[in-house]
Amino acid sequence: MRRKLASPLPQRHGLDAARLWLPPEGSWATIRDHLVERLPRVDPARIDAMLVGQEIIGMDGPVKLDAPYRPDSFVWFHRDLPVEVPVPFEIRVLHRDEDLVVVDKPHFLATIPRGRHVVETALVRLRRELDLPELSPAHRLDRVTAGLVMFVVRRERRGVYQTMFRDRRVFKEYEAIAEADPALRVPRTVRSRIVKERGIINAQEVEGPPNSESVIELLAERSGLGRYRLLPKTGRTHQLRLHMSSLGVPILGDDFYPTLVETALDDFRRPLQLLAKVLEFTDPITGEPRRFESRSTLTAWTSYADWAGDDRSGSAGSSS
Repeated sequence: MRRKLASPLPQRHGLDAARLWLPPEGSWATIRDHLVERLPRVDPARIDAMLVGQEIIGMDGPVKLDAPYRPDSFVWFHRDLPVEVPVPFEIRVLHRDEDLVVVDKPHFLATIPRGRHVVETALVRLRRELDLPELSPAHRLDRVTAGLVMFVVRRERRGVYQTMFRDRRVFKEYEAIAEADPALRVPRTVRSRIVKERGIINAQEVEGPPNSESVIELLAERSGLGRYRLLPKTGRTHQLRLHMSSLGVPILGDDFYPTLVETALDDFRRPLQLLAKVLEFTDPITGEPRRFESRSTLTAWTSYADWAGDDRSGSAGSSS
């Protein structure tokens, strides 16, 4: 079992340095040779520049350009950041204590760094803004979904809170805006088998034993729209979006279901009208009941004309 080594590099832009293990066997003469092979998407000239600039750190300090390969060791470095579209909406902190931070995440902001979204994510923003370098998510929320996300402040508490979500010991309630179909019988429970293949952006419902379950309720209706209460009993990818679409009432602003539509990353006009409204659980540390409720509302319900408008600099789709 390998030792867990602390990074010799501090966080940058709220991001930890990448750590790369050098295998015990290989034909590389230098660490540089291994990095060029291991990081094929990085220009070798950029790797050379990082080595010359002492931006790649080994277990004994900066790695030199001609440093011999050192089997079964580690190097650390900060990856170059992608060019990102700024998400012009703030995160509202609803609760903060020594263990937890609970926030209202806006639409269009990813929870954690992934792919083209790194600095413009809730985790990285909060680490910087709250000066909490060990902050980590207890669970995740889709980039296009607004509402409650819970983060764990201290590294030693991560496992217990993340396990609580994994084991479905958290009550979750969502709200959604979709068309009101007079023929749709609600409340109802929807069960289906959902699969998400690696490399394919959307999930699918297929034949087979159900692995997902959602309760759908209609809270109110006006002007042909319905405000729905959604209670996921399981946590499959895009489960609520798929189940609403399968009922013939896809959530407003859904670019994935029933039809995949490509939308530019700087188009903030019509956010998905889905809000993570409530998180409720028994705290695994204190044994006390906890309940958090979003203060946001979905703008297609409060002001449909604004939500449907063409102003890119307007509403993010949820408001106080």
